[in-house]
Amino acid sequence: MVFWDPCWPGTGDCWLQGFTSSPQAPRRARKRAEGTASSNVFSMFDQSQIQEFKEAFTIMDQNRDGFIDKEDLRDTFAALGRINVKNEELEAMVKEAPGPINFTVFLTMFGEKLKGTDPEETILHAFKVFDTEGKGFVKADFIKEKLMTQADRFSEEEVKQMFAAFPPDVCGNLDYRNLCYVITHGEEKD
Repeated sequence: MVFWDPCWPGTGDCWLQGFTSSPQAPRRARKRAEGTASSNVFSMFDQSQIQEFKEAFTIMDQNRDGFIDKEDLRDTFAALGRINVKNEELEAMVKEAPGPINFTVFLTMFGEKLKGTDPEETILHAFKVFDTEGKGFVKADFIKEKLMTQADRFSEEEVKQMFAAFPPDVCGNLDYRNLCYVITHGEEKD
């Protein structure tokens, strides 16, 4: 189901990618777009990622007013099975935004969160150091110990959250390739 189409009807031209670089665009608009390309949140993501973020935004915007507020977050949590969300928690989430959360602010927030992420190859290489046999997994207990005792140490709660999102298999192995992919792409491989 398509919630949002970033292209002009019937033309196939996408208004998010280079619409101001056409010869018909006013010179000031072209100059302004060229000068701010690096700060344009839409330039941080490809079309499929923007589409996925728009679909997520639409799902979270429960009342369909174009903004995500505390009630939208409460309803989203309820839809995911988490009923008793504290008001303070919701307020803290909303306060992370510089103002009302429309789609552009939502996308900017994700861009800021993802901006500091290392490339997938760098994260994979870090895990491969511990995977001496090259099998694509490491023992979860070993990773837990390293995360809690080395460098920027994880708390017990952070480790629990990671293993809740990426549970080890029945043998206690963590599929680090999938973990790295999700960290850098935001979704599991098919």
